Parts: sequence; C-alpha cells; structure tokens
Amino acid sequence: MGVFIDPLTDWGFKRIFGDKELLINFLNSLLEGERVITDLRYMNNERIPKQKDERKVVYDLYCETDTGEHIIVEMQKRLQEFFKDRALYYSACSIAEQGIPGDWNYKLTPVYGVFFLDFNLNNDVSDYYCKDVSLVEKYSGKVFSDKLRHIYIELPRFLKSESDCDSFFEYWIYNLANMKQMKEI
Repeated sequence: MGVFIDPLTDWGFKRIFGDKELLINFLNSLLEGERVITDLRYMNNERIPKQKDERKVVYDLYCETDTGEHIIVEMQKRLQEFFKDRALYYSACSIAEQGIPGDWNYKLTPVYGVFFLDFNLNNDVSDYYCKDVSLVEKYSGKVFSDKLRHIYIELPRFLKSESDCDSFFEYWIYNLANMKQMKEI
C-alpha cells in the first residue's frame, strides 16, 4: 500500500493537474522543444448541448494556454472500446465551439487532446507508450494542419525504471504510473 494519492482516480488526477503550476510543468515537458507555455487558464469543463437530444460533454480538465491553444486533458482508467472516437468527438466539440455566429474567417486556434490511459489503446504494431497523432498528408508524411493533435499516453506500456528515464517527461510518466505503490518520494 502506497502513501501517496492514486493519480489514476478522478480525485487524484484532478488534485494533481488542477494545480496550475504542475499542469504547466507537465505540458511543457510534453511539448519540450516545440513551445513553452507560460500561463494558462482553466475553462468550464462541461459542455451543455444546444438540443435536448444531443450528448453532453464533460472533460476532466479543459484549459487555454497563454497563446490561445485549447487543451483537453483526460484520464481514462477503464478500457473503452471506442475511446479514439470519444477523444475525436471531444476535440471536435472544442473546435466547433470556436465558430462565431455570422460571417467569420474560420481561423481556428489549435486543440490538443492529452489522454492518459490505464490500458493499452489497441494491439497495434507500436508498443511505444506515447502516441502523438496529428493531421498529416498521407504521401509526404508532413503535417497538413496544426489545428488538431492527440497525445495518448498508455501507462501500462511504460516499462522503464526510474533510473532508465531519459527526460523530465519520462520522470512524469514514471511517477504517474507508479505513484500508487510508492512509499517515499
């Protein structure tokens, strides 16, 4: 039995990443070399549908960076058959709400989805624990649009020991994957 909170529970996850400094620290380690987030604000994590028969969306955490990107941060403990579809739906809702009624120019701010999974997403050829998915042109492999990006972190696939971690990001993942068993920092 560990002595620290279990970050894979809703309460533990929101307790850790509800701390603005910790979330900025984590996101900067995830996006290292690409950009630096200096500030963010938490946004309403609940989306009420416009029609009664539409589906309600509740994000674990939803925030906007200092430069306008929207970031959805989710923890999924139990295997969900269509999780990739759910993640895409969540991102699409965030993109769609950027629409301004009337005549607008369709300039979108990027939407990032960061999805922590306590299961393996699928049995694909890659056994790497972090899948970074974006819109790419099929033949060149070059990014087609930077407006949608999903990062799936499959905690069961992270098999490194603490001494094998090569980056600050890997230390983050090591701690999240093992915190519930830890007895000391």
